[in-house]
Amino acid sequence: MLDAARQRTLGLIADLHSGQWLGPQLAIVNPPLWELGHLGWFEEFWCLRGGSHQAASVLERADRLYDSARVAHGTRWSLPLPDPDATRRYLDQVRSRVISALADRPALAYFGQLSALHEEMHAEALTYTRQTLAYPAPAAANAAVEGAAWPGDAEVQGGRFRMGAERGSGFVFDNEKYAHDIEIRDFRIARAAVSNGDFSEFVEAGGYRRREWWSEAGWQWRESAGIEMPRYWQRVDGRWHWRCHDRMERLPLHHPVIHVSWYEAEAWCRWAGRRLPTEAEWEYAAATVPGSPGLKRRHPWGDEAPSAERANLYGTAGRCVPVNACAAGDSAWGLRQMTGNVWEWTVDWFQPYPGFVRDPYAEYSEPWFGSHKVLRGGCHATRDTLIRNTWRNFYTPDRNDVFAGFRSCAI
Repeated sequence: MLDAARQRTLGLIADLHSGQWLGPQLAIVNPPLWELGHLGWFEEFWCLRGGSHQAASVLERADRLYDSARVAHGTRWSLPLPDPDATRRYLDQVRSRVISALADRPALAYFGQLSALHEEMHAEALTYTRQTLAYPAPAAANAAVEGAAWPGDAEVQGGRFRMGAERGSGFVFDNEKYAHDIEIRDFRIARAAVSNGDFSEFVEAGGYRRREWWSEAGWQWRESAGIEMPRYWQRVDGRWHWRCHDRMERLPLHHPVIHVSWYEAEAWCRWAGRRLPTEAEWEYAAATVPGSPGLKRRHPWGDEAPSAERANLYGTAGRCVPVNACAAGDSAWGLRQMTGNVWEWTVDWFQPYPGFVRDPYAEYSEPWFGSHKVLRGGCHATRDTLIRNTWRNFYTPDRNDVFAGFRSCAI
């Protein structure tokens, strides 16, 4: 896991030139050079230093450079960061010592997994940073395939189920702990995520200019952001285009809409006379089987590992695929792409489950309760080792730079 994550990281930064290692100072990204060093720091801090600032680092001033809980975001562009070659050497030094430590102390396996998954999350962040900064697409990205629509709702019969991760189910994060009983009423949920074509109808109907479709907070965000369409869209000669990394291309109408904020998803739902699913409804529809709500699957299709036929995750297409793709990954209720392609906003604020106890990595979940919205399902840049039906992602509702879309429910 550690080696696979590192190989991916190095591939994402291999083509950066001197002007791209820091990039512009933005609130929504980190300087790639800082992010690279932070990965080495995190791995060393948990696997070699026991999570203690009192233990020495192999790099002088490491805590003052890379501790994300202590180094203010806005200062990361002006820190005396080691150059790219020195940063890579720091990562190599740490990794060599970690491999030796894992061999000598098997009890460190938890922190080895934590470091690998942390690096995979940052690799996803580096991928959308490349989109934000208009850097070229990762080398493995395919050309867009148009595909077809996948309309309609699935009727989901409610019941009582165990939401969250069960004890003894392997490595999970503290915000997934632990499974608890939830009662779900019958509901209808879209078989696929909202597509670009679906969303373009809202835009063309004046959706960004009509106050009635927006919540008060959403309208304030829209006005302050000054947007009248999704973040990377443009109208060219009467047709929709969008910027995919460093190039403009025709908007693939049957791909899921992506790079939309929670506020935009909420506004579309109001316009369409629909709603966002609750987090519990999303997990229930992804994980349960008709007639057996007590039976939960690890993935929508079952307990087997993800594959290219089942889910568009990292290493498959390198970008979104049409909403009708990956039929082998349908949930038991007939819902497509509940894993992969785009993260899906839910209506709920990110909150702890009953009896929450934070894990050693205290900054992962607890600081963000109540201020972030929950997303589920993973995206085309998510590693298969990360994702499962109980995984909870979370962003503030204004974020339209991440690989997020949504599916809707009938009211």
